[in-house]
Amino acid sequence: MISKKALVRVMAVCSVVCCFVFSGPGLFAQADQIPTDQAIIDEGRQLFNEWGCNTCHAVDKVVVGPALAGVYDRKDLPWIYAFVQNSQRVIASGDEYAVNLFNEYNGTVMLSHDIADEDILKILAYVKDYTDNPPVADVVTATGDGTAVAAEGGIPAKYMTIIIVTLIVVLVLILIVLALIIGVLTKYLNEKKDLSDEDKEIVEEKVNLGAFFRHPGVIGIVTFLVIALGSKNVIDGLYTIGVQQGYAPKQPIAFSHKIHAGQYEIDCQYCHTGVEIGKSANIPSVNICMNCHSSIKTDSPQIQKLYAAQESGRPIEWVRVHNLPDLAYFNHSQHVKVGGVECQTCHGEIQEMEVVEQASPLTMGWCIDCHRTTALNTKDNGYYDKLVELHNKSTKEPMKVEDIGGLECSKCHY
Repeated sequence: MISKKALVRVMAVCSVVCCFVFSGPGLFAQADQIPTDQAIIDEGRQLFNEWGCNTCHAVDKVVVGPALAGVYDRKDLPWIYAFVQNSQRVIASGDEYAVNLFNEYNGTVMLSHDIADEDILKILAYVKDYTDNPPVADVVTATGDGTAVAAEGGIPAKYMTIIIVTLIVVLVLILIVLALIIGVLTKYLNEKKDLSDEDKEIVEEKVNLGAFFRHPGVIGIVTFLVIALGSKNVIDGLYTIGVQQGYAPKQPIAFSHKIHAGQYEIDCQYCHTGVEIGKSANIPSVNICMNCHSSIKTDSPQIQKLYAAQESGRPIEWVRVHNLPDLAYFNHSQHVKVGGVECQTCHGEIQEMEVVEQASPLTMGWCIDCHRTTALNTKDNGYYDKLVELHNKSTKEPMKVEDIGGLECSKCHY
C-alpha cells in the first residue's frame, strides 16, 4: 500500500507534470500574462520544490519528463489549470491534445490534485523567470584535502608522514655533504708538507663504520627515529578505529545517485522523506521507487528486483553506509530544516556518485570543527532574536553554533 504522504506527493507531481509536457511552442503566446514580481517568483520556486515538481522535471532540460521552458505558450492558461487539477477528466472528455499526451507517456495515470489556479500561475512565473534568467553556475575552487584538514583540526596524517620522511632525507643529505667536506679537507691536508706528526696521524686515520654505528649518539638518534615513526603509526591506527571514510558497500540493487540526483536532479527529500521532519532521513520504501518505475525502465533487471520486492511484501535490505555510534545524537531536521545545511556538506558530492560512499570522516573532531566555524541562520527565526541581541552586545562576529552551546558534551552525548 502507498502511504498517504507518498500518495499526496504522487498526486502533486502528476498534477504539475501535466502542464510541463505540452509540445508545439508558440501556439498560445501568453507570456505577458505570467507574473514577473520577484515575490511571486520566489513563492513559485518554493511550490515547485514542495510539490515535488523537480522530481521529474527541470526547466532547461529533459529529466524524467520534458523541459518546462515555454510551457505557458503551448496551451491557454484555463486549459492548463483544468488539466493540472484533473487530467483524467480532460482526457475523458475526448480532448485530442490530452489524449495524445496520455498515450505518449504510456498511459500513466496522473492523479488529480486540488491545487489552486493562482498556485499553478506562481509555478509558471518561476518557470518563465528561470527560462529568461538562467542561473550562472558557481565556480568552485578545488581545495585538495582541505576537508581532511578541517576534519582533523590540524595537520593531516599523510602530511605528517611527508614531513617526517622529508626530515630524514634532509638528515641524510647533511651527512653526505659533511662526508664530502671531510673528504676535501683530508685531501687538502694530505698535500700540505708542514703538518706535525699528531696532525698527520689524525688526517691519515681511517673511518671505522663499526665504531660509528656503535657510537651512543648514533644509537640514540636511530632509536628516537624508530620510536617516533612507530608511535605515529600506532596513533594513526587508533584514530582510524571506527572511522569508515571511503566505505562503499555493494547494494542489493545497483542504485545510482549520479543518475537520479545528478542527471535527473531528483530532490533528496523526495526519497528521504524524514530528513526535514525527524531525526533520521529514512531509507526510501519500494512504494516511493514505484512512483516512477511503475512506468519507467520496466524491463531493466534492476527494476525487476523492485517488482519482486513489492510482490513479496518484504523491504529491500539496503546496506547502511553512514552510521554514527549509539553514544552520539544527531538530528537531521535540526541541521537540514533549521540550520539549512546542504546534504553535500556531510555526504559529499552525492549527485556524482554511482555507488554511495562515506565521504566525510564523521568523527567528533570533524563535527566540532563545523560547530566552531558555521554561522547560525537566524533570519526570520524568532527563537534566536534574544540570543542574537545578547551576542551582538559583546562582539561583531556572526553568531556561531558554538556560541549557543554547540560544543557542550550533553548536546550530542546524553
